[in-house]
Amino acid sequence: MSLSIGTIATALPPRVAMQDEAAELAPRFCGEPDRRQARMLRLLYRKSGVRKRHTVAVRGDHGSLAERIPYYPLATGPEDLGPTTSDRMGWYAEESPPLALEAARSALDQSGVGADAITHLVTVSCTGFDSPGVDAHLIETLGLDRGVARTHVGFMGCHGALNGLRVASAFAADPSARVLMCAVELCSLHFAYGWDEEMLVANTLFADGAAALVGGGDHDAGDPTRWRVAANGSFFMPDSQDAMTWSIGDHGFRMTLSAQVPELIRTNLRGWLTEWLDEQGVTLDDIGSWAVHPGGPRILDAVEAALDLDDEALRISRETLREHGNMSSPTVLFILERMIREGASRPCVALAFGPGLVVEAALLVQ
Repeated sequence: MSLSIGTIATALPPRVAMQDEAAELAPRFCGEPDRRQARMLRLLYRKSGVRKRHTVAVRGDHGSLAERIPYYPLATGPEDLGPTTSDRMGWYAEESPPLALEAARSALDQSGVGADAITHLVTVSCTGFDSPGVDAHLIETLGLDRGVARTHVGFMGCHGALNGLRVASAFAADPSARVLMCAVELCSLHFAYGWDEEMLVANTLFADGAAALVGGGDHDAGDPTRWRVAANGSFFMPDSQDAMTWSIGDHGFRMTLSAQVPELIRTNLRGWLTEWLDEQGVTLDDIGSWAVHPGGPRILDAVEAALDLDDEALRISRETLREHGNMSSPTVLFILERMIREGASRPCVALAFGPGLVVEAALLVQ
């Protein structure tokens, strides 16, 4: 028995930060960058592959970007590291439940499954901690059964939604199961002050969003429009433990992204993926479409090179990065929702990378 996906729905904060505006403002959070550093900042933003990002940090529709980000006053000097982690977690507790609710309610409405029929609730997030949190809010506001089985997938980074799919697939072994999965991330709450080159890269990429999925066992196996999760895979790349990290600091969570990440992908991805797909009875040449999490343009370039993919294969991934930025865990669900809507070919492989460096995969079929 495997997970049959009924619907995927997405939600975004209503306001955006345009990348060109953010690039102009960025030096004012770095204390006193010299000319070389200021040029480097402009280059990072220009090469990010991002045009705009939705974020809860932007308020109001008028005035400059600096005037519309009340959470983030401009730095007063090199020693100013911005709001405390406690402040940022307070914002997370305020802002994440309504965004998750919007995605979850839309997924339920589109699926035709009543809230009281949901037997399992899976939530995913790596950008905040609050309990009772998003899951409790969904139970109360959606009218889920108070005995719904809850599971939270926390702090697993950008591949968290694929870990959530693995959990949901396990529950779907019971053909009577109806699973609601919701991933919500507020990456912009961890905007970093000061001069840390790895954190500066994160500042150019990350954004906010939520996505939800309703699915169950193979009760709809005869419907050719339904996408089914046939298998899940995971691979912790050798000699990569420091290549990507996600840790809790005093002034927000800290992302480090080593320059070696693209090379680790080019070196390791194809061999592992070929073996894993062989175990599922398919080959790389059988794959009709690719839902690859856009961790950044260099990561997408590395996946294309490792798997010998043409430009069209990752078009939706690149367009998602351009229009929404890297929303961490919900991003791959944004990509899958669009692929399902556009009738992409199957089998489909979904891939995402997270701290380790770890690659998570899902094989989706008819």
